[in-house]
Amino acid sequence: MKLYTYWRSSSAYRVRIALNLKGVEYESVPVHLVKDGGQQKSAEYLKINPQGLVPALIDGESVLRQSLAIIEYLDEKYPQPPLLPETAGARARVRGLAYLIADEIQPMNNLGVVQYLKHEAGLKQQQLDDWYRHWIARGFSALEQLLSASDQTGQFCHGETPGLADCCLVPQLYNARRYDCDLTAYPTITRIEKNCSRSSAFQKAAPENQPDAE
Repeated sequence: MKLYTYWRSSSAYRVRIALNLKGVEYESVPVHLVKDGGQQKSAEYLKINPQGLVPALIDGESVLRQSLAIIEYLDEKYPQPPLLPETAGARARVRGLAYLIADEIQPMNNLGVVQYLKHEAGLKQQQLDDWYRHWIARGFSALEQLLSASDQTGQFCHGETPGLADCCLVPQLYNARRYDCDLTAYPTITRIEKNCSRSSAFQKAAPENQPDAE
């Protein structure tokens, strides 16, 4: 397997966690999102992913895109340990938590949006920082409520083993800290993050431990 990745991409970070949880060996192929005007925009990479986004995963003849689709592919191909629970209701809960992060928080703050706001809309750095923190706070407030109110929340987002939602949560917390977001209002979220941090799968996936880390 080849994973096209960038050390600080939260979407690629999710997939790295999932690969590590599954114990799947892979080759990391760095794609620098800023250098050379963004290597993801090169003609060579656009053949792999026409969106010009990371991650992309090549597994034999298959080229997979979109982080959550890749993670569910891995979960189906390598059933143990499972990243989704057994029942339909529990799976829907976990997907809902994951989508809250991956579809509601992260897209508002990804590199393309931030660059557009800076270069096209003319926002200053303080305005960009405020924008970023606004969407983190809005999403984390809802997520904290959902996690703290549910008896299905355990050491991790769902139960006692890490899964799909945790793969999404930890990278979003990394981003929140990059922008000095105040996390004191989210004790359940940060407790789960602490539990994840004890796992070698999460440690190996961390941005600072990637070959292209700067």
